[in-house]
Amino acid sequence: MIPKILVTRRIHEGGLKLLEKLCEVEVWAKDNPPSQDELVKLVSGKDGVLCLLTDRIDGKVMGAADRLKVISSYSVGYDHIDVEEATKRGVYVTYTPGVLTEATADFTWALLMAAARRVVEADRYVRGGVWKVAWSPDLLLGVDLRGKVLGIVGLGRIGSAVARRALGFDMKILYYKPKRASQRVERRLKANYVDLETLLRESDFVTLHVPLSRETYHMIDEEKLRLMKPTAYLINTSRGGVVDQGALVHALKEKWIGGAALDVFESEPLSPNDPLANMPNVVLAPHIASATHEARASMARLAAENLLAVLKGIRPPCLVNPEVQAVKPLSEVKML
Repeated sequence: MIPKILVTRRIHEGGLKLLEKLCEVEVWAKDNPPSQDELVKLVSGKDGVLCLLTDRIDGKVMGAADRLKVISSYSVGYDHIDVEEATKRGVYVTYTPGVLTEATADFTWALLMAAARRVVEADRYVRGGVWKVAWSPDLLLGVDLRGKVLGIVGLGRIGSAVARRALGFDMKILYYKPKRASQRVERRLKANYVDLETLLRESDFVTLHVPLSRETYHMIDEEKLRLMKPTAYLINTSRGGVVDQGALVHALKEKWIGGAALDVFESEPLSPNDPLANMPNVVLAPHIASATHEARASMARLAAENLLAVLKGIRPPCLVNPEVQAVKPLSEVKML
């Protein structure tokens, strides 16, 4: 039997071609993601789903797919999937870490530097016809990076890549994570382990690189924002729910912090009427940290390889729920 696969949005052709060689593939071709009701209809009769982080794959969706064996997410985050429910049902869940690390770290620095040097304000200044004097000593003054303190919350793949880039700016690096990194990693990155409160109090730039979970939801709330320097910047390329967005708006209005640079939000897309959209000390991006041709092509290939591995009865390269093997061994889901 040829496996039937649902791909919830058109992805890079490299990934699709891998699937199409061995499977019958249905691709949701619209720009907007399918609604929950549409997903329920689409997954019926499918053996695998390749989804995006905009697709909520919960028990209702899984319940409509009686043949479902694997959910392959085209993302490094997987909080949009009910992993516990998938495991109970013997469904393998995979994701795409690693391949987007460098692109995301680069973009973190793009946001950080845009905030520090007021690049977005400068662009508007020029385009708006406000620039009247060729050069002024005090025009759009920003801050130096050299010698400043960079606080990294989460020193995983992306956080470590961000730290490596900070070395070139001669910054002091602080980091926090629940489990301390090895001394070898700390020496290589010249990173100093501190608790979260100390990191927030001492950092000039705080950048977030943690997954969204019960433990990290609203990790940065009003209490934590009040600890930051009034000149400090918050950068978020992780997930919007890690930050209490209402508290952040309040912090920016009341000048508890100097500014923010955000690629992710609690509700996406961000409404143009959101208070953040009208703040000059905030840099906004539409969730594009991994948006390079190279990274998205690699994500598509890895998502396809993960899915096909499960259907071949092979442990996939990036498995979220290894405990599922005790519920349904790979030999029982093998189709290829």
